[in-house]
Amino acid sequence: MTKRGKTRPDDPSGRYSYGGLERIMHERARLGILTSLASNPKGLPFNDLKELCALTDGNLSRHLQVLQEAGIVGIRKSTAKGRSHTRCRLTAPGRRKFLAYLSELEQVVKDALGDESEDGAREGLSPA
Repeated sequence: MTKRGKTRPDDPSGRYSYGGLERIMHERARLGILTSLASNPKGLPFNDLKELCALTDGNLSRHLQVLQEAGIVGIRKSTAKGRSHTRCRLTAPGRRKFLAYLSELEQVVKDALGDESEDGAREGLSPA
């Protein structure tokens, strides 16, 4: 086994198991939420996040609740001028987990492309 928990190239068992792809992050809406928050380290207001991810209030709230319970996202609620404000951000451990998740996704892409031919693309496959 290698440091990443993968088997050696000459040992195919578990080669494509991708244990670093966490189900909690792999859902499409959550991937969008996490990407939005990762690109805005100071966090985002709830309504901005809702718009960026094209989600309803209820849908975003539920996904944020799941991510918060997992310690990936922090949510700060405040009140100003009689209105409530909700700001969401990645926690430090959440950022590390998300970056590890992205690294695993990069490995999936590398594995799918395999050995590139001389022109930089494999039969029908090319990097996005």
